[in-house]
Amino acid sequence: MLSYTVRPGDTLLRVARHFGVSAASLLACNPRICENEPIPTGVVLRVPPTSDVWYAIQEGDTLERLSGLFGIAASAIESANRSLGASSQWAAGTLLRIPAGPPNRIVDARAEYGPQELQRDCGLLARRYEDVETTIIGHSVMGRPITALKLGSGPYAIHVNAAFHANEWITSALLMTFAEDAAQANESGEVWRNANVRQLLSEVTLWLVPMVNPDGVALVQDGLYPGHPLYNELLEMNRGSHRFSRWKANIRGVDLNDQFPAFWEEECNRRGTPGPGPRDYPGPRPLSEPEAAAMAAFTEERQFELVLALHTQGQEIYWNYRDYEPSEAEGLACRLGAVSSYRPVKLTGSDAGYKDWFIQTFRRPGFTIEAGIGVNPLPLSQFEDMYEDIAKLLLEAMTFRVSQ
Repeated sequence: MLSYTVRPGDTLLRVARHFGVSAASLLACNPRICENEPIPTGVVLRVPPTSDVWYAIQEGDTLERLSGLFGIAASAIESANRSLGASSQWAAGTLLRIPAGPPNRIVDARAEYGPQELQRDCGLLARRYEDVETTIIGHSVMGRPITALKLGSGPYAIHVNAAFHANEWITSALLMTFAEDAAQANESGEVWRNANVRQLLSEVTLWLVPMVNPDGVALVQDGLYPGHPLYNELLEMNRGSHRFSRWKANIRGVDLNDQFPAFWEEECNRRGTPGPGPRDYPGPRPLSEPEAAAMAAFTEERQFELVLALHTQGQEIYWNYRDYEPSEAEGLACRLGAVSSYRPVKLTGSDAGYKDWFIQTFRRPGFTIEAGIGVNPLPLSQFEDMYEDIAKLLLEAMTFRVSQ
């Protein structure tokens, strides 16, 4: 049995992902650690050997879905189950052996997805797929890069962002998974989810910013450690608690999605938040935070035709802003809702968000997508269901101009 010494930033799921074992088996071998508690740095863990997984086929399962679900090549699944005959004849309820092994993809959403994983995967995607480009659009308070990915070369520019809010980091994993799947489908020319992605990306240029708030995401996932440059300030803002799972703001306690100059003063009055903290403080002025300022400058430079901001949770689509939205916005929201089963909502009583500012400034369609349902941060056990909805929704958004 292997042993592993815990390092800063390690979590139960990250260690399990690294060694290709389940979190349950890692817990079983290390009774001193608790599932929902941070693992102290320096603890030596016992790591069990990898083992195969058994899976009962569900109605509607395909090799493509199983490959994505387990991160294993479809051919490897077929090879491990030759005794069952052709995969096209596998019946619901049949037990499949899923061989243990490293994921057959770059983006791995089986554990916390933070700034380190994001930067690594952006570089790997750009090297793996010649049509993927990366650029740095700005830096966070603590100097972390805010990275944009570009896919496609069409004249219709669409932008999608994620993780404005720190404890909504699962949206980064959703968007990066979509980026990899779309890049692969574009390169192969294969139809993916009934969409000709190569054709779509000849009509559309897709700009993705998968993690607007990297400092906040790292705080939520890794916690506050001695030696953090803002240790005392953050502890005070969090009312003395070392639990940061509910933290939405950036590292200075400013809610980045309340930072935009769209009736910002009214949002300040409505929130009534006196100062920096885990959520709802709009900052001392619009665009005071480097993350929000970078997003505004990036948007003004690229002049997008359509934007979508991924948040959690509620399974809703917000599509309007103070009647500044164009006439086609509601119809597109209904199309997005039809493919995802999310509910289009005409929202009132909210200002200063990225989507609000975009609609007011450019008079073009902008949407806030509230993915999943529950209490933030949403658990990774929801990831597959959430991804089904978000992938369909984003592909539909890409087809909007193409179908006009």
